Amino acid sequence: MEQKNDSHVRKFAVSGIRKKAMKAAQSRHDQPAAQSEGYLLRLYVAGTSRQSMHAISNIKNICEKYLKNGYQLEVIDLYQQPERAKIDQIVAIPTLIKELPLPVCRIIGNLANAAQVCASLDIPTHAHVGWRQHDH
Repeated sequence: MEQKNDSHVRKFAVSGIRKKAMKAAQSRHDQPAAQSEGYLLRLYVAGTSRQSMHAISNIKNICEKYLKNGYQLEVIDLYQQPERAKIDQIVAIPTLIKELPLPVCRIIGNLANAAQVCASLDIPTHAHVGWRQHDH
């Protein structure tokens, strides 16, 4: 009985998927220079569910407090634009994607823990300033 070695087929398929994902990411990052300054965030929600509304409120509060005018937030309602779930590979909602600055980051949930969200998105909060004691 002869075993068929199809590992090269799997490698090619995975490689093809990666290339498609990289092209899609690159096309999303081909933004005008004005938009590439600061943070580009996309929040995927499902209508006006309680979880979605909390996520919207939480990320807006975080952005206004820590990023001031240095951000662009796009809220995508998957009830209104269901095709975006497949295009942007959204498997759970709410999902926040930080497109810029790189690296891309995804957070799933209602974003209630501001400190954790800021740490995940590399948003400076200055909360850590002075936390370390100096040796005397």
